[in-house]
Amino acid sequence: MAVRLSVSGHEVSDLCLGKPSLRSISITDTIADALSAIKLFGLTYLSVWNCHHSVTNKKPVATLEEGDLNCECVGRVCMVDVICFLCKPENLSSPCTALQSPVSVLFEGDNYSLVQHIQPNASLLEAIDAMDKGVQNVVIPIPEEKRWKKKENQTLDSDILHNDNRAYCWLSQEDVMRYLLNSIRVFSPSPATDSILTLGIIDTENLFVLYYNDPASSALELLTAAIVHQSSVAVVNPQGKLIGEISPFMLNSFDEAVAPALATLSVGDVLTYIDCGGPPEDLVQLVKERLYEQNYSAAVELLGEETTLPSWPSFSSTSSEEDTCKNWKLGGYSSRVVRRSEAIFCYPWSSLVAVMIQALAHRVSYVWVVQEDGTLTGIVTFQGMLKIFREHL
Repeated sequence: MAVRLSVSGHEVSDLCLGKPSLRSISITDTIADALSAIKLFGLTYLSVWNCHHSVTNKKPVATLEEGDLNCECVGRVCMVDVICFLCKPENLSSPCTALQSPVSVLFEGDNYSLVQHIQPNASLLEAIDAMDKGVQNVVIPIPEEKRWKKKENQTLDSDILHNDNRAYCWLSQEDVMRYLLNSIRVFSPSPATDSILTLGIIDTENLFVLYYNDPASSALELLTAAIVHQSSVAVVNPQGKLIGEISPFMLNSFDEAVAPALATLSVGDVLTYIDCGGPPEDLVQLVKERLYEQNYSAAVELLGEETTLPSWPSFSSTSSEEDTCKNWKLGGYSSRVVRRSEAIFCYPWSSLVAVMIQALAHRVSYVWVVQEDGTLTGIVTFQGMLKIFREHL
C-alpha cells in the first residue's frame, strides 16, 4: 500500500516543477534548422511538432482531449541523428544540400513512438506504464500557474508557446528513475538486495557490439538502434572483452564535424579521434585524404578550419537534461579526466539499486554487464529497471 500511495498518488506535473519549456521546431522545418536550434540552445534533444492544422496525416494522441489536439509533439531530434544522416554516402557527396532536407526524413520506424503526450493530472504510474512500453519522453502541458517566467508578470517567450497557447515540458526515463531511487525505501527489499541476474533484467538480445578493427561506418545503423533502446555501441577486442564504446550520449557533445571521421575511419581510430585532448592531426589529415579518395570532397568543409572538442564545463547534479547535455565532465564516469570512449560497467551479481546509482551518477541510461575477466555479457537499461519497479506497484 505504501508504494501505491507514494507513486500512484503523485501526478506527473509534480515532477515537472522547475522544468524548462520545450524548445521546438516544426515537422516542416529543415535539418539545418534543427542543427541550428540544437547548437543555439545547447540541447540534447529538440522536440519536433506538428502544429499545422491543415496536416491530417498524423494520428491524434488518444490521451488528449479533443480540444487539445491543435498541437502535437511527433518526435525528437538529436545531434546523433544529424551525424548519422550526414554519414550516408549520398549526403557526404553534398552535405549542404542534405541539410536542406525536411527534418521528417530523420524519423524512421520506432522514432515516432519515443514520445507520448499525457495530461498533467495523469498519475506517475501512467507515465511509468508508457515508459515500460518504450516511450522515452512523456510530453506534458505546463499549467498557466506553473509556467516559469523571466520576470514578475511576464509570460514565456512567444517561440515557446504553441498554436494552442500552451507551453510544454517533458519527463525522461532518467527523471522517473531519480524519483524512484529517492522512494526506494517504500519498495520491498528486493531491488536493493537482489542481483540484476536474479531479477532477470540483463538484456543479451539488444546488444550492439563492434570490434576494434571494424570500420566505424558499420556503427551508424547500430547507433540509430541504440537511440531507440537508450543504450550504446560497445567496442570489444577479439576475445570479447569490453574496451570502450561509441555512445549517442557522447556523440551528442560533438557537432557535424565528427561525421566524416565516422564515415572513413576504423572503430579504433574513432575512439582515438573522440578521446580527450582533441583529435590527432594525423587522423584529421587521414580523414581528409580518404574523403578526397572516395570523391567526397564536399564533406571536407564539415571539418572546418579547426577541429576541436567541446570544453569541460562544471557539473551540477541538479541541472536539467536540457542545460547539461554538452557537459562532458559528467560523461567521464568520475571527477578525474578520463577517455570519452570509456564505458560504464557492472557485474551480474551487482544489485539493482547499485546499478541505478551508477547510471544516474554518470547521467547515462544504461550500464554494461561484464564478467570478472571483462568479457561483455549484456546490458541493463532504464527500461529494464522500470519493469521491476512496475511489478512492485
